Amino acid sequence: MKVFILCGGYGTRLDHEGTLIAKPMVRIGKDPILMHLIRTYHDQGFKEFVFCLGHKSKTIIDYFLIENKRYTKKINSKKTYTEFSFKSKKLEFKGSLIFTGLKSGTGGRIKKAYNKLKLNEDFLMTYGDGLGNISIKKLIKFHYRNKSKVTLTAVRPKQRYGVLKINKKIITNFNNENQKADTYVNGGFFVIDKSAIKTIANDKIYWEQQPMVFYTKKKQLFAFKHEGFWKSLDTLKDKNDFNNLYKNKKKIPWKI
Repeated sequence: MKVFILCGGYGTRLDHEGTLIAKPMVRIGKDPILMHLIRTYHDQGFKEFVFCLGHKSKTIIDYFLIENKRYTKKINSKKTYTEFSFKSKKLEFKGSLIFTGLKSGTGGRIKKAYNKLKLNEDFLMTYGDGLGNISIKKLIKFHYRNKSKVTLTAVRPKQRYGVLKINKKIITNFNNENQKADTYVNGGFFVIDKSAIKTIANDKIYWEQQPMVFYTKKKQLFAFKHEGFWKSLDTLKDKNDFNNLYKNKKKIPWKI
């Protein structure tokens, strides 16, 4: 199955860095978070990637075609679309770099790229700013076993702030240990039936709105619960947290 990665967001909460590069190009260690995400799939046997580009798309294109040109070979190149193969000692995959617009919604990006490739198949999709030690094969098995149209990975992120317990205006307990939240949130890492493309009406549609609401009402949207590591990169603090975790290379929490 092909892996669609949404790479078009603006990264507004990353301050100045978000104005210079695409969000998936923010570095964790020496590599962009995008490469860590590619490895998550690659190491589980998935080696075809579709990069849905938007804001600062050139920074992603240049990363593959210029910075890593010794590993990259162009297969096909047009104005808004480049296919390439990537081969290094530890990574070997095929990629499609597709410009999906600056102001497209997440659903619009998926549909543009899907149609550009003239596909007619189920596919995987995730965001370009989240990492987790998710078993993709178990996710896919869950999807087909439940005859789901769309399956998302439900995660319980750690609390960003200290948790207070209050009794009659008095704080009775203060916990700043970043406990896991009690509720699940959308962690990305989707399996999507090919028919879902029809629910994306136009370029402005956000995947998280009309399409997911449609399948929720149809009771065809399923949650694959993941209790392991998951974290998104939204702010500079998140970037620093990721890099601190990466320093312990013997036990990188998002590595399968």
